[in-house]
This record gives sequence, structure tokens and C-alpha cells, in this order.
Amino acid sequence: MTSPAVSSRDLPHPARDEIRLESVLHALSDPMRLRIVRELAADEHELSCSYFDLPVTKSTTTHHFRVLRESGVIRQVYRGTAKMNGLRRDDLDGLFPGLLDTLVDAAARESARLGAD
Repeated sequence: MTSPAVSSRDLPHPARDEIRLESVLHALSDPMRLRIVRELAADEHELSCSYFDLPVTKSTTTHHFRVLRESGVIRQVYRGTAKMNGLRRDDLDGLFPGLLDTLVDAAARESARLGAD
């Protein structure tokens, strides 16, 4: 991780060179986390945690965001009282060209095939 959190409002993120493929794939292997990433990719802007309407408890939602952040898939920052989330697209595309788009597209096709959307 880059630097440990200085306060409860500073969230640790891995540096670009610390992001590992196996961590990214693990983070994206969960349907709820993949759903979060799909929504972030579709919007292309930072979204607050409260934007996401996931069918899980608040503590489970927090866990999913933490896994995505610690794997290097998303960056979380506080803006006022809101925790904002954005894809680390530049880092992921630089390290693993085409991976993010391929996974998001495949997830969208699967969701349409299964009638989940």
C-alpha cells in the first residue's frame, strides 16, 4: 500500500506498481463488486457509495468497496461527508490493456443473457 491512513478520512490505496492481476481478478470475481464496477464504468464519473442500491447489508457493501479499493480497482476519496468512488481506469489500462473493458463487456452480455438487468 502507498501510505497508511493518516486519519479515518484518508483511505489507503495501492500504488500503481503494487496492483496485481490476481488481486484485480479476485475483486471482480464477486457479482456485487462486478456490478459496482459496471456502474462506475457506465457513468465514467465518481459516484458516492449511497448511489449504489445493492441487495446486501450496509456492512457487506462497505466490505465490497474495501476489496475493490485495496485491489486497486477503484479509488475512494471523501468529498465533504460523501465517500466518492471512481475507477482507476488509467492504472488498470496501463497495467492490463483491455482487461477492464473486456470484463465489463462480458458481464453486460451475461447479464443480458440471464435477464438480470
